[in-house]
Amino acid sequence: MKNYFDLTGRVALVTGGSSGLGVQFAKALANQGADIALCARRMNRLEEVKKEIEAIGSKCYIHKCDVTHPDEIAATVKDTVEHYGKIDILINNAGRAIFDAATDITNEDWLNMMDTNLNQDYFFSREAAKYMIPAHYGRIINVGSIHSTVSMTGFHLSAYGTTKGGILMLTKSLANEWAKTGVTVNAIGPAYFSTEMTSSALDSDEGKKLIKTYCPMGRVGNPGELDTAIIYFASEFSSYTTGQLLQVDGGWTTI
Repeated sequence: MKNYFDLTGRVALVTGGSSGLGVQFAKALANQGADIALCARRMNRLEEVKKEIEAIGSKCYIHKCDVTHPDEIAATVKDTVEHYGKIDILINNAGRAIFDAATDITNEDWLNMMDTNLNQDYFFSREAAKYMIPAHYGRIINVGSIHSTVSMTGFHLSAYGTTKGGILMLTKSLANEWAKTGVTVNAIGPAYFSTEMTSSALDSDEGKKLIKTYCPMGRVGNPGELDTAIIYFASEFSSYTTGQLLQVDGGWTTI
């Protein structure tokens, strides 16, 4: 029987690949045989992750990129294709979070949130699709959130929630537009996982209380619990699945 989850020979570009979930996703794909391209601003950290990926047995190409600059995004995708000859999988993972009250968010922070969380997903997808569509194959996976569909009390989510809700509609719109091209576009919707971006908030007494209040499982996600969702959407097995948001949230969005 064919192993539809085998990614040997596939090339995956992971944005925000220097820490947190980006590293986790890159390793998950490498463990299935994919060759990896990583981009982020911190080249010293990318060098460390590159060694970890190569230790798994996959190739790893790294590229410095500030995802708030569309020209750097285009260069990253172009250079990845020049290095490997193609791009099969794109994981739009880069992002940031601010939880300031709506009346306190500065113009600069609001616009940076849009650029970092939402606009980069579009620009990376657009550039990758220029290569995927002629190849009649592509898997684009956007990292949304439980806050793509629900808000909450406790954290102020006007900026973050707006970007993640936008990612959901971007996912659906691109999936519809590219449905007959061989390119699928899907999203995952994680609840809270302990990462560099979230650890300070989650480790506080207030953060622990919020998790117990809102998450039916009463805990944050563990490392690796998103891997199977990423691997499914990245694989040939998901060929008839597009425009979907898969919530990986401990039951958070059931209430």
